[in-house]
Amino acid sequence: MSVKIKIDESSVAFFELISEISGETITLCDQCGTCSGGCPFVNDMDLMPSQLMRMALLGQEDVLESKTMWLCATCNTCTVRCPRGLDVSKVAEALRLVKLRHSVDKIDLNKISKDELKELPPIVIIAANRKLVS
Repeated sequence: MSVKIKIDESSVAFFELISEISGETITLCDQCGTCSGGCPFVNDMDLMPSQLMRMALLGQEDVLESKTMWLCATCNTCTVRCPRGLDVSKVAEALRLVKLRHSVDKIDLNKISKDELKELPPIVIIAANRKLVS
């Protein structure tokens, strides 16, 4: 089965936007998979970090529909292990920022129950607010 990838002006513009926001030279990624192999949350992701990088590299805007960028904990395991020194978490952050610019909230902080508020560490609520609310 062959997959056709169409790269047009829109794809190039998206790639350049993600590169600019993240500050990463995404083209250095050689798809070795080390980032995916070391990610502690890869089992919960719909795309592996290496796939996220590939889609960003190809300017595929549908990467913004992935939950992977929201699950990235910015633990920097990928950065430490990357033989090219790329910071995948910065790319994930850039993707979150682009998605949030569309002003689509992923959670409503007002709908968190009192029981959940008692159970959740404050840092989780702060991180969720930063990542998931525009």
